[in-house]
Amino acid sequence: MDKEQTVTHITEVTANPAPLGLMGFGMTTILLNIHNAGFFALDAMILGMGIFFGGLAQLIAGIMEFKKNNTFGTTAFTSYGAFWLSLVALNLLPLMGYGEAASSLSMAAYLFMWGLFTLFMFIGTLRINTALQVVFGTLTILFFLLAIGNYTGSSLILTIAGYEGILCGFSAIYAAMAQVLNEVYGKTILPIGEKN
Repeated sequence: MDKEQTVTHITEVTANPAPLGLMGFGMTTILLNIHNAGFFALDAMILGMGIFFGGLAQLIAGIMEFKKNNTFGTTAFTSYGAFWLSLVALNLLPLMGYGEAASSLSMAAYLFMWGLFTLFMFIGTLRINTALQVVFGTLTILFFLLAIGNYTGSSLILTIAGYEGILCGFSAIYAAMAQVLNEVYGKTILPIGEKN
């Protein structure tokens, strides 16, 4: 007696998590770099954004990218979500009595490693789109400027990094909103320079 086999194909249709991750990154990056440019002190507003939008929202976006089988998106969003959470921890842990405050040299090493990671991620964007090339290119420059500024103690370099970081954050917001608006309208409203 032959048993008939039925194969069921399940198609998962989920929303694009990239705009969420890019907005979490972009808005938090702008606010931190307005501080770096010297406009206001590092305060609870930046730390709160770092935990919840820069950190948790990007972690969620990374997990969603995993479900969409996007290795680049998973790696980027979970990593930068963890970056924001670790940056907040570097500021809060010493205040809570857990370890010494990070020195300029250790912060330079921390920022250099993030710059190196971002450089490799930038290479990946060369196969994706121009908007992400700008985000990751400016972010690579930002991390290296911050690393040099911490290493040398140069307030000028840190201020320049602040302005460059504002540009980086706005490029991420553009990339996020382009994806949202292009999907909502079903046509290109804001171009992102898709690669073929």
